[in-house]
Amino acid sequence: MKSKIDNKKKQQIRTNSKSSKVKNSKRNFRPILLKYVLPLFGLLVIIGGIWFLFIKKSSRDLYAENFKKAGLNSRITILYPRNNSIFPPEIASPTIQWNDPDKSTFQWLVMVEKDNKVKFISDYLDENKWKPDSSDWEELKSISKGGDLTINVIGIMKEVPGKIYNGGKVNISISKDSVGAPIFFRAVTLPFGFAATNLPTISWRLGNIANYSQPKILLTNLTVCGNCHSFSKDGNTIGMDVDYGNDKGSYFISTISKNTDMVFDNIITWSDYKREDKEYTFGLLSQISPDGRYALSTVKDRSIFVKIDNMDYSQLFFPIKGIIAVYDTKTKKFWALPGADDKLYCQSNPVWSPDGKTILFAKAPVYHHQLAELSKEVIIPTEYANEFIEGKRDFKFDIYQIPFNDGNGGEAKPLQGASNNGMSNYFPKFSPDGKWIVFTQAKNFMLLQPDAKLFIMPASGGTPRLMNCNNLNTMNSWHSWSPNGKWLVFSSKAKGPYTQLYLTHIDENGNDSPSILLENMTIRSRAANIPEFINIKYNNLESLNDKFIGHDVYTIERSNERLRLKDYTGALRELDKAISINPNDMSSINMRGLVKFELGRHKDALEDFNKVVELDPNSFSAYHNRANAKMLLKDYEGAIEDFDIAIKMDPQNPVEYYDRGEVKFDIGDFKGAIKDFTMSVRLDPRNEKAYSTMASAKYNISDFRGAVKDFDKTLELNPRDSVSILKRGLSKMQLGMIESGCLDLKESYKLGYKEALEYINKYCK
Repeated sequence: MKSKIDNKKKQQIRTNSKSSKVKNSKRNFRPILLKYVLPLFGLLVIIGGIWFLFIKKSSRDLYAENFKKAGLNSRITILYPRNNSIFPPEIASPTIQWNDPDKSTFQWLVMVEKDNKVKFISDYLDENKWKPDSSDWEELKSISKGGDLTINVIGIMKEVPGKIYNGGKVNISISKDSVGAPIFFRAVTLPFGFAATNLPTISWRLGNIANYSQPKILLTNLTVCGNCHSFSKDGNTIGMDVDYGNDKGSYFISTISKNTDMVFDNIITWSDYKREDKEYTFGLLSQISPDGRYALSTVKDRSIFVKIDNMDYSQLFFPIKGIIAVYDTKTKKFWALPGADDKLYCQSNPVWSPDGKTILFAKAPVYHHQLAELSKEVIIPTEYANEFIEGKRDFKFDIYQIPFNDGNGGEAKPLQGASNNGMSNYFPKFSPDGKWIVFTQAKNFMLLQPDAKLFIMPASGGTPRLMNCNNLNTMNSWHSWSPNGKWLVFSSKAKGPYTQLYLTHIDENGNDSPSILLENMTIRSRAANIPEFINIKYNNLESLNDKFIGHDVYTIERSNERLRLKDYTGALRELDKAISINPNDMSSINMRGLVKFELGRHKDALEDFNKVVELDPNSFSAYHNRANAKMLLKDYEGAIEDFDIAIKMDPQNPVEYYDRGEVKFDIGDFKGAIKDFTMSVRLDPRNEKAYSTMASAKYNISDFRGAVKDFDKTLELNPRDSVSILKRGLSKMQLGMIESGCLDLKESYKLGYKEALEYINKYCK
């Protein structure tokens, strides 16, 4: 009994002892943690680090070791970059891409050599491409020291660690020559037919090749077409097509600020060159001069422009007629450039030499089409361009050079090597030092051609060389030199229908490198075109701001264009907008009255003319227009009163006397009408309508001799006026001159006045 009790006590003692140990362990946990657990954890971290740094790395080193021993079997093809490509020192990292024909390849490694020694090994790659992160790329550029690197790609097998399965390599260089300038370009939706009807989808961007982000948008949501652009040599002046007010000849010229406003006062139109010719202008491929003072453009032009339902090449567009004109920003004057103004030729695509002393341009014989020339439009109807579309007719340009000579021009001479070669040569661009010319060559036409290739030649002429930078079997064009003359940017369709921007290095001997893709300037579902280097810092231009679309003057310009097309409804819509912006703009109200007049809305027109008179009681045009509106509304007394006021304002205006005479004629005041017509022909002796109506007034008061005399004068001015011939014949008969009168009646009928037959049958049997 005792032993059991004793045992029970012992058990209790043990239990209490255990509980005490637990309590003591809680009190002593922190010292134990510090003494044993943390050091153990640290040891594990160190072991893991050692494994990562040495064991894992050693597996990659094993591949490097085997690679150096065995070399590569060249079964992997490096798709990009091309061998011997040259990269600028500041460019963001490229994406290296390759093709491995063996699908059993497990992973890849990229090994970079310098001076035949492996200097860099990538992580294991699961895709057949590798884009170094910014730190790795900077390390590679540092390794290169401005020289060559060899990029090796090896395919590895999972089953045999260290065994190289396939391999391939390319050599590249990191140049010491910086690009040193941002690139301005346009990003366009395709096909062109879609872009043309969805203009706000087009954007203008500024890209920096060093950035990993996409180029900033300077301008978008522009509701008119913006196109060719260029910059002065110092980057301080921009010239850009803007199709202001639907005038295709409109051109924006402005100094550049960080936030550049596109305002009405800085827009000119090439259509102002000899506007009196009534020959419209597209203003194609304009260029600002190196000093920013002058601009050149194609004027009095006509073009083939066909939208093609093809994503790859969705338009056929090239000029077939035109001369080159100059605009002086100081004098505000236009003139044709002598030597580039031969109307037998199409002269287009002018460019300046760096010193502004020489002009290069594309030249070809004018294309004539008898039916097409009946149209006054700049773009000929598509049906007249079929022979070009179907490949039945060639149109080839030669490059010519001419001295600018302060705008006086000179003799235009073909540039040897870029002319008379059976090809079409266009888009010449001088290098900034004036030593080289890069131009585009294709079998035919201009602008967007599938076979377009870049050539380089001495600026003085010579044998052109096909450039290494051309991407094969696709378009290469739209090029621009960097300000330092070391690099050329251009557009190409190497990767599909959307043009992308490429860069090539050009040395002092004119040798260029294989092109490199400007990946950060690739915009999804947009074609990057018309790239131009600007000689400014990237952060010195943040935006181009449209400040003219909402301007009332802009809407007036648009209404003028609508009027030219006889789209009176469209013109009225634009004028309503202008007046909503500026309710007291007399010119807009007056023009709206004229448009309403053309639409037959004479009462509404009268309200607008009344408003103009209210705003300006001294407006001559308002009284003139209101008088005509009153006349059609049969308010003859009111019309005469307004003409009286207009004549007091301008007593030497023959039109006012004639118009007032017509009102008096309509109310039967023939003597008053004759008096006004007499004054009108005294001021304008060639006003045949005044002579004719005055003759009719004299007939009505039985002054037949006076009528014959005035009809004689009318027919001196217009011998084929069949109505006046008829009336003269009737006047002669009133004087008994039957035979002579019948001759007039028969002549009138012969000229097409069918009503004369009735009088012939009645009086000339």
